[in-house]
Amino acid sequence: MFTQTPKMMKLSPESVNLTGKSTHFSAECWFDDTCILDMDYFVKTLSGIKAKGVRPELIGSIITHYASKWLPDLSNDEGSEVFMGPKDFEDSPESVTAIWMKKRFFVETLVGILPPEKDSIPCNFLLRLLRVANMVRVEPSYRVDLEKRISWQLDEASLKELLIPSFVHTCGTLLDVELVLRLVKRFMNLDESVRSGSALIKVAKLVDNYLAEAAVDANLTLSEFFGLADALPAHARSTDDGLYRAIDTYLKTHPGVSKQERKTLCRLIDSRKLSPEASLHAAQNERLPVRAVIQVLLSEQTKVNKHQIDWSGSFISGMRSPNQLGLIEPPARCMSKREMNVQQMEIKRLKEDVLRLQSQCMTMQSQIEKLLEKKRGSGLFGWKKIIVPSLVNKVDKIGEIDRETDVGYVARQTPGDMKTRLVRGRTPNKWRKSLS
Repeated sequence: MFTQTPKMMKLSPESVNLTGKSTHFSAECWFDDTCILDMDYFVKTLSGIKAKGVRPELIGSIITHYASKWLPDLSNDEGSEVFMGPKDFEDSPESVTAIWMKKRFFVETLVGILPPEKDSIPCNFLLRLLRVANMVRVEPSYRVDLEKRISWQLDEASLKELLIPSFVHTCGTLLDVELVLRLVKRFMNLDESVRSGSALIKVAKLVDNYLAEAAVDANLTLSEFFGLADALPAHARSTDDGLYRAIDTYLKTHPGVSKQERKTLCRLIDSRKLSPEASLHAAQNERLPVRAVIQVLLSEQTKVNKHQIDWSGSFISGMRSPNQLGLIEPPARCMSKREMNVQQMEIKRLKEDVLRLQSQCMTMQSQIEKLLEKKRGSGLFGWKKIIVPSLVNKVDKIGEIDRETDVGYVARQTPGDMKTRLVRGRTPNKWRKSLS
């Protein structure tokens, strides 16, 4: 199937100028439908090209082009994939075992000639190569080598190529979940510079999407699902919407999961990282435990309160004049129509409050002025004109009566009585009563 009569190559390593930096050519110029090579000749030719100092990216493109030509399973084009059925095996002059052995030899040879550089081979091509390698049962050393190379570039993988079926009869799931778990663990064991930043976020999103697809399988165990979901740290996910969707799909497909197992799965979700849409769905989800629903509601309430505080703070700072701020800064973002309406209503309400306070202040000021005028007109000095003359007249009249009484009384008294009166007038009344 793969070994054909070699024809003359259109290009050879000696016929191409590889020393100049301006040389640009792709793998398609080396091979076409009329250029048929056997595997040994291809390896020798590729070795000669490498000796000329060709860039690893070009070597990788040559290998991927050649492999896609002679093994359609490695092609990225869906229409080019060929699955041999019973009729194809009957029409083939070679036995099924011979075809299988040639595929294995082809894959093992490709793995052996891959350039060691990281980005020389696309990650999706390596995943397709790993799928075929597992299908034809290559040697474990080749499979491990492929898994290591894929883990270096796992952030570049696509979900379609990661959905590798399980070719082991002892495995109950349709997808090879254990393979993906090994890839994620290898990725997490890489250096911090390789698996940090955007690469880790991409891998977390890829794993969540893979879990959502794998959760549909009724044979997927809780330990497999939890192990893959827990293989990444909590800070790897910028949002937990994908993880929530995967857990909800798993609970929907596995209704027999116990209450404790549901709680275990829901511990993986950080309710603070859920979007408003996911929080609304989780609050109405009957498959989630009550405690998980309460946590989602509390987290959403906290977000609302924080948003209100931030909005009020931004509104107050927006009320300041440019002179108070020192400079005029452009707005961070455009306000929505709803926010503008709320702000206009708030400003209108504040204006009404100010007008009401001003009217109250004016009323109080007028009342104070009236009270002051009354106090000036009928004060302490005004009452003296009315009270003092009458009191003086009464005192004068009393004095005159007393004088008249004393004169008449003296006229009628004897000298002895006058002496006795004088003596008694010197003694206080209280002492006189006590002596008597």
